[in-house]
Amino acid sequence: MRSIINILLLAAILFLGWLLINSIKEPIQFQAEKQKREGAVVEQLKEIRTSLEIYKAIKGDYPSTFDSLKMVLRDGKIPLVQVYDDLSDPTGESYIYDTVYFNASDSVKSLGIAIDSLDLVPFGNGATFSIQTDTMTYQSTLVDVVEVGVKRKVFMGPFADPKYGKYDDKYDPNSMIKFGDMNAPNLSGNWGER
Repeated sequence: MRSIINILLLAAILFLGWLLINSIKEPIQFQAEKQKREGAVVEQLKEIRTSLEIYKAIKGDYPSTFDSLKMVLRDGKIPLVQVYDDLSDPTGESYIYDTVYFNASDSVKSLGIAIDSLDLVPFGNGATFSIQTDTMTYQSTLVDVVEVGVKRKVFMGPFADPKYGKYDDKYDPNSMIKFGDMNAPNLSGNWGER
């Protein structure tokens, strides 16, 4: 009888030890996975932001779809205006303007941006980022605005459950990770950069 009680106590100790290890392991796994997945999404958002800046340099505004963005990045030409002193002007107040065009695809490739997968969310199983563009009046001037992002639950996989908020007070799987703002002309990201 005594050996049965000892075996039951040993089993209870092992079970409680297993529960303790899992209670420590789960938040560590969550934080590591969150950092890895959000880091990949932020890097992709930075590449999209750079691509949008190239598009705007070519077209003068932001694209309303990723298909438009990809088409211009593949086929568009980036203008570069060079300014020279006009040596024939003795006053030195004249300038000569010369515009040179570069293939957008070459610039994008040199930055390591993959055009075809630009809109795909890392860890998103084929999901794409949302893009919104518009114009607004800001300080009496009509300006273009853009917002690109994705909800965290799209790329967090098994950690897309709100229960993991107990390990991070700021974690909400329904919140967006994004850059830009439809109410102000800026391209700042909400992931801690300014």
